[in-house]
Amino acid sequence: MADLPRERFVVYDNARPMSIDLFSKEDAPATVGLIIDASSSMRSKLGEVIAASVAFARSSNPNDELFAIRFNDDVREAVRHRRFLLADDLKDLEAAVSSLVPEGRTALYDALVAGLEHLRDGTRPRKALIVISDGGDNASHTTLDAVLARARASNATIYTIGMYDDADDDRNPGVLKSLARATGGQRFEPRSPGALLGICQQIAREIRSGYTLGYVPPDRDGLFHRVRVVIQPPIPHADIRTRPGYFAARAGPALSQP
Repeated sequence: MADLPRERFVVYDNARPMSIDLFSKEDAPATVGLIIDASSSMRSKLGEVIAASVAFARSSNPNDELFAIRFNDDVREAVRHRRFLLADDLKDLEAAVSSLVPEGRTALYDALVAGLEHLRDGTRPRKALIVISDGGDNASHTTLDAVLARARASNATIYTIGMYDDADDDRNPGVLKSLARATGGQRFEPRSPGALLGICQQIAREIRSGYTLGYVPPDRDGLFHRVRVVIQPPIPHADIRTRPGYFAARAGPALSQP
């Protein structure tokens, strides 16, 4: 979307128009986690997953903090001896994802909780997770409802990339759609290796070029507030995505970022 001034944006909080107190469209560095499915159901797709992970990292802001979590029966950091990597130093990340072995069951929900906790330790203003999986889960201790609640309470945007085919009995595209929708992200379903690489580059561009809008919540009631953002005058066919809402704090000065 072309550069737009603050005056073109209107933010509604529970249908009430808000005064925008924070506005930015800088290529600000982000903390980004790659959540990579390394279960046996991904055996035929893991080569594409590795290539996509590297393509995303190479398209990122050089000052992004990156980490990777792989999951199958359990959940582990892919690069074990470094908490975060900078996007301009990818040797360890490439080596780690290239050494993944697809085996075991699928603990997707546990991996998402680990990713959200990891994001909290990041120092960059923007936070995102990129989930590459078929959406199935048969090994987690955490439930999907618990993951969605934690995702909504965070300031992370979750992008999901569904890697499955029609014969994949473990696939669950609805889970991937719910994760993206709950956090203002997007679900993708590439049908070819070329499309997958393009999607990863698209996500990297979106993280780098998104608008940041902030305002003071109108009520400190501890309740969920629905957020809607529109552009005036409208831009035909514009795809405007934001988090569906937030839980207002009961006390203390804070900016809410849709």
